[in-house]
Amino acid sequence: MHFTLYSRGYCHLCQDMLDALLRLQTPARPFTVDVIDIDTADDPSLLARFDELVPVLYADPAEPELCHYFLDAPRVLAVLNK
Repeated sequence: MHFTLYSRGYCHLCQDMLDALLRLQTPARPFTVDVIDIDTADDPSLLARFDELVPVLYADPAEPELCHYFLDAPRVLAVLNK
């Protein structure tokens, strides 16, 4: 499983979401996370899309977001347990 977290370097909610996500990881539920800082990604479309929503978590960028602002642990666990 792979997650993408859109965030900002100075955002405490972003760090909180990453920490909460990583606490869900176990040997039975391994995953990776790409953390993309929307301010340094050199992609103005990311800033336009996620400016006021960060943090935003996706399991698949082609699918709807899993959550933003705060981790939705039940929803993430449902994805991990598929």
